[in-house]
Amino acid sequence: MNENKISVSKGLLSLSPLAVFLGVYLISSLAVGDFYAIPVCSAFLIASVYSLFVLKGRTVAERTKMFSSGAGDPNVLKMIWIFILAGAFAALAKSIGSVDATVALTLAILPGKLIFAGLFVAACFISMSIGTSVGTIVALMPLASGLASGTGVDLAFAAGIVVGGAFFGDNLSFISDTTIAATSSQRCAMNEKFKANILIVAPAALIVTAIYVYKGLSMEFDAPVSDISFLKIIPYLLVIVMALSGIDVNVVLTVAIVFCSVIGLSTGELDWASLMGSMGEGISGMSELIIATLLAGGLLAVIREAGGLDFIIGLLTRSIRGSRGAEFSIAGLVAFANLCTANNTIAIISVGDISRDIASRFGVPARRAASLLDTFSCLVQGLIPYGAQLLMASGIAGVSALSIIPNLYYPFALGLSAILAIIIRK
Repeated sequence: MNENKISVSKGLLSLSPLAVFLGVYLISSLAVGDFYAIPVCSAFLIASVYSLFVLKGRTVAERTKMFSSGAGDPNVLKMIWIFILAGAFAALAKSIGSVDATVALTLAILPGKLIFAGLFVAACFISMSIGTSVGTIVALMPLASGLASGTGVDLAFAAGIVVGGAFFGDNLSFISDTTIAATSSQRCAMNEKFKANILIVAPAALIVTAIYVYKGLSMEFDAPVSDISFLKIIPYLLVIVMALSGIDVNVVLTVAIVFCSVIGLSTGELDWASLMGSMGEGISGMSELIIATLLAGGLLAVIREAGGLDFIIGLLTRSIRGSRGAEFSIAGLVAFANLCTANNTIAIISVGDISRDIASRFGVPARRAASLLDTFSCLVQGLIPYGAQLLMASGIAGVSALSIIPNLYYPFALGLSAILAIIIRK
């Protein structure tokens, strides 16, 4: 649809549900001074109810049916199914000790004089394996804090190393929420998105590793000795290998869950009741994200039906002269949404449909669009002082979130690399 067919007033009205969501969440969070005190589902609910009044000339039943059709879209349900499996796998892997075993292995191979680079690589590997930046920060920040305290290294600097590495995996991992949301919304295979994404992040990761190598040459550090169970590391390696092979993520996660269950039961780490309990806790931990995804699906269906997506695409693409401009538009959209929501997965879900339409209109490959969505959402999430990751790191390290930001070498390098990737794209 041409944007000229939609008046500015009608276009703004059709987009107003999204503005209500962002406004409610942003203003409420600023009012209480905590971006995690306001459940994102509550903001989505208010915006969803409001959205039903945007569709004029329809009965309440017809409006509700339209909303429900969006929430029940096959692509939304596919995303939710993956969230459920990912939650169950993550909880099981933690219960059988896979997280601790992975941390112990990475620490055992850290070279003494390359401690900073080693810590960064460890954070990259762990986050790539477990698919969560917060989990990586929780696992490694106590070690980083101890390292800093024992060697006189600035705590904020040590925290910046871990946070940066944590976002490397959050951006690339096959079981990361952001990867699942980005690939599902753009309808591309995870291994294809990975191939496009690695071309953006690899230069940044290599440059930052080199910087840490240089800074750590004068350091000495002996890693704590602990038992390493290679058997418990296999589930993470299995996920990475299978996903890289292009196997459907549902199959990958199902096999990983079965493997974790067998290990847990055979080693005595779990009995049947605790196994079921772990999976239940993992699934429950995804509940807010699942509900938010359903509400976002319905909200965007209403916005689309009201002409909002056509209006904003026309507005955003009015001055675009090619694929490069389209890519900057996608990057800007998800970055702005992340600033407002302080949640990179929700940001991707919120603008995923709009981004897919822009990509389709200007010939941006789905794998490239998914990569940009994931990269720029993780970039912004890694730099905002009110994001969960910096708040978690600052809490464990005992320093302010603002003091960590200047030490976030990887997010800054990633931003530069991502922008250059758009500018010099072929």
